[in-house]
Amino acid sequence: MRTWRLICPVCGKTYDKLVQRCSCGEPVEFEHFKGEPYIAKTIWERFWDFWPVEPEMELSLGEGDTPLVKSKLGKELGVKLYLKNETVNPTWSFKDRGTFLSVSYAVKAGHKTVGTVSTGNMAASVAAYAARAGLNAKILVSESASDEKLKAVSVYGADVIKVRGDYGRLYFESLKLGEKLGIYFINSDNPFRVEGYKGIAFEIAEELTPEYVLIPTSSGGLFRGIAKGFIELKESGLIEELPTLIAVQAEGCSPICRAFKEGKARIERFENPKTVAKAIANPYPPSGNAVLKLLHEFDWKCTTVDDDEIIEDQRELAEEGLFVQPASATGIAALKKLAKSGEIEEGAKVVSILTGSGLKVLSHMPAGRISNCLLEELENCIRSGS
Repeated sequence: MRTWRLICPVCGKTYDKLVQRCSCGEPVEFEHFKGEPYIAKTIWERFWDFWPVEPEMELSLGEGDTPLVKSKLGKELGVKLYLKNETVNPTWSFKDRGTFLSVSYAVKAGHKTVGTVSTGNMAASVAAYAARAGLNAKILVSESASDEKLKAVSVYGADVIKVRGDYGRLYFESLKLGEKLGIYFINSDNPFRVEGYKGIAFEIAEELTPEYVLIPTSSGGLFRGIAKGFIELKESGLIEELPTLIAVQAEGCSPICRAFKEGKARIERFENPKTVAKAIANPYPPSGNAVLKLLHEFDWKCTTVDDDEIIEDQRELAEEGLFVQPASATGIAALKKLAKSGEIEEGAKVVSILTGSGLKVLSHMPAGRISNCLLEELENCIRSGS
């Protein structure tokens, strides 16, 4: 194991032993790492000095090193727009980065069972990497989670447990039971998971120097990881300036943005959340206060978009050949608003994070252009369709 110390980003308390949350109730994170990149094939090897645990490369499924795609939408909006395509990770979302590093730790620490609280991207990711590592997996989901959706989790051999009760309490209960039962829970803002997300910032910086990075934000772990990555690059002298990070939330569930706009230091529960972007619909995000502190400290931004905007931009991204979850399209919807208002200036270099694949959530999608045709009339059908 490497030498490290944990710190609470909200109250500043430090820990020399591994904990997941501070005594003040907030998530902890590893103190900043400094180093130099190496010439190597994978993101894990190139930035070897920046991880709190040595990555177990034999457990890798090929996560990371995702493409940064230049978007034609940028020309329409007057900016240079790049899309960080996290949908090509092994289980089709950015979660694989954090899961891989967390499972690397779990194996080194001798854990036999890992778990998570999730009904979507993280559930599939933890189940897949647990299978890769030969670990047992306990996936805790809400009672309302559909059996169809959970097939993509149980196929890896994980134990999927539907829990009746307050889903918000389930996160904290899982950590308590994990300590009691010897299960290492890799939830949304597990400190190793947050470290894994730093790789997104590292990979972006290897290719360009953006002025703005748009990040769909739910629990806050992804935002914290990308922020920490850029901060460590600057402290190591590898970049000169930090980009402006923009947390993006759906209007129908935006506790962080609401607190930010009201100038508050703490988030409040968002009652009756309703949005098509269910992957970021967390009414009381466990890293919400930590994200809020970063937004205030660095004068970063938080913006919301409505469901109509999300669906429209999901369609526009599909027209570029990128089919993403509604949550992934929130960055483009936010960019349109900020470019129109002048908050993002013309000609700026902008990166939007595409967090997960649209193939995971097909229920709300329209059928598109589908028609019927007799074989004898095929030529006419093809001509009329063009």
